[in-house]
Amino acid sequence: MSELRELAEEAGISTRWVRADGEQAEVEDMPLRQILAAMDLPCETETQCRQSRSELAEERRRTALPPMLTGWCGDGIELDPLSGLHGHDYKLTIEGRVHEGSFPSDRAEPLILPPIVVPGYHTLEANGRQVTLAVAPRRCFELSDMSEGRQGDGKFWGLAVQLYSLRREGDGGIGDFTALRMLAQAAGSRGASALAISPVHAMPGMGISHFSPYSPSSRLFLNALHIDPGAIIDPETMNALIAEDLCATRVRSGLEDASLIDWSVASHWRINLMRKLFERFRTEGGDEEAFAAFRREGGEALEDHARFEALRAYCVMQGVEAYWPKWSQEYRDPRRPEVAAFAQQHAEEVDFQAFLQWQAARGLEAAQQAARAANMPIGLISDFAIGSDRGGSHAWSRQGEMLNNLSIGAPPDLFNTEGQDWGLVTLCPRAMRREGFHAYIEMLRAVMRHAGGVRIDHILGLSRLWMVPQGATPACGAYLRYPMQDMLRLLALESHLNRTIVIGENLGTIPEGFNEAILGAGVLGMQVLWFMRDGNDFLPPDEWARDGIAMTTTHDLPTVSGWWDGSDIAWKCRLNILNPKATLDSEVHQRACERHALRHALHEFRADVPANSSGLEPEDAPLGDIFAFVGSTPAPLVIVPLEDVVAETQQPNLPGTVEEHPNWRRRVSVSADRILDDPLIEERLAELAAARHREIQ
Repeated sequence: MSELRELAEEAGISTRWVRADGEQAEVEDMPLRQILAAMDLPCETETQCRQSRSELAEERRRTALPPMLTGWCGDGIELDPLSGLHGHDYKLTIEGRVHEGSFPSDRAEPLILPPIVVPGYHTLEANGRQVTLAVAPRRCFELSDMSEGRQGDGKFWGLAVQLYSLRREGDGGIGDFTALRMLAQAAGSRGASALAISPVHAMPGMGISHFSPYSPSSRLFLNALHIDPGAIIDPETMNALIAEDLCATRVRSGLEDASLIDWSVASHWRINLMRKLFERFRTEGGDEEAFAAFRREGGEALEDHARFEALRAYCVMQGVEAYWPKWSQEYRDPRRPEVAAFAQQHAEEVDFQAFLQWQAARGLEAAQQAARAANMPIGLISDFAIGSDRGGSHAWSRQGEMLNNLSIGAPPDLFNTEGQDWGLVTLCPRAMRREGFHAYIEMLRAVMRHAGGVRIDHILGLSRLWMVPQGATPACGAYLRYPMQDMLRLLALESHLNRTIVIGENLGTIPEGFNEAILGAGVLGMQVLWFMRDGNDFLPPDEWARDGIAMTTTHDLPTVSGWWDGSDIAWKCRLNILNPKATLDSEVHQRACERHALRHALHEFRADVPANSSGLEPEDAPLGDIFAFVGSTPAPLVIVPLEDVVAETQQPNLPGTVEEHPNWRRRVSVSADRILDDPLIEERLAELAAARHREIQ
């Protein structure tokens, strides 16, 4: 193996990968060099490769005793023999109690700490050094661990909703936390245990052209556009503020009547109104003590985010790109004195950005409290995006820990022959270990803070991520390995500390042994109706797994009604994004066969569903029968998207498109507090609820 490939493997880059057809593929030299360069490992010549390998070896020696070590409850934690602790005494502090011991003097013997049975963050002191020990329970917090609710039969159900799509009177054209609270109350009153929501991470500010909730500015903070201004002040004052600007009043009316969100106009309207409310807060007083406490708790991370947003707005006003790598040099580093000076000179704008985060946190917290008050044992299930926008606040404030010159994506496969580049950046595995996993833990705590569950998008990222060098095509990438055991243990620990169940999107090409590892740690996998098949036949409910949630569909797939009538095929044909080997006729024929197979499975499940031999072809999808089918699986939790509940034919997002399809813009047609009142919808949900309590034979 060449020096380049040796270096790549030692840096955690896989020089080979398995294609969708099962064949081995070699990563070419150029992508390896580009990825290594992005990881600050020079590799243009063999001499540079050798020097970088020496640097990696020296780094391993320096971090033989890293700031944090992880382990499972009941297992001994083995330390690196290069840590230099042979023959030294040590102290273990566990929940305030000190336990002393000694490491063996013989360097041939392993350095193993005695098993710790108490989960939590503990402290090891030895030879003048201090290390945090993160000791995780064997499994994540589970539905069976819940002390309240309906854990008797262990079978829950819930809804999934694109938060931005919710509608209520006076919402200004974007779904907000008040609408979410209304829906939670309505769903809880009908027996739902959970409400899964689209990501609510902080989004790029106004002037940014994209608005996918999976491309956030930061995964540490919240989307201020989901704030309900009316939740901050009384309705009379609110209406008076709006009425001050007749044009704004007309704009709001148009936004609220539209079936699609106009993100640019709606966000401008929302933020301008929030500025008026902030000015009232400053001049007329408010709960300043609570605001100050929120900022203290947010610490440096919140201050960085607020400064970034203030800087971004300032640069845009000056005609500079919103993309921070294009800013003048003094503003590109959050630790530069010029940034501190800017924050002092523009303190009011920085305060405003912190105020937005405070109000967003209060809104999300209120929605979770309402869900629990409505007898939901889980309540909200938040969504944790796989990465963040390279031009966002997280990439700016954590530059030493981010791979800002690499994008997460996917290699070529049968459906995306050119591969995918998602334009997202994420943490560097070397930096994670070097910094004691601080940034990873910080994100887990943020996404779990106001939720009873978390869905981890593309959970395969615990093991590896396909990295694409900036400017390269998606096919010119490679897999970068991540410290899966450390990340899984920290996920299990934070899950218990926050009493949050964990769901992992384990769809796609799965590395060998990956599912066994996450399911063994109590992470619930995802089972989606369209993929639950044996050849062409849909699996009966009793053959679905017990260690994954069951779903009719997801935001990236056709809705049940859209799948039934072929709306997704029509869109793909219109946009010329059908599978390269497919035609419209072949896709329509294939869908007819699949529909036939589903009807057969439904008939086998319950005889009152007409058999295919009856010659009847229902025009509309038999949603109640399908809900009962999925609801009868042994999955501990069944999630049905709101789009399926209301028989929507259009999916929220069509992968492979940006502006050609109205991704992340569709709104539901009925107010959130009344949307479940329709008799047909109540009947469908009753079918689902009844199915959840049937015994699986």
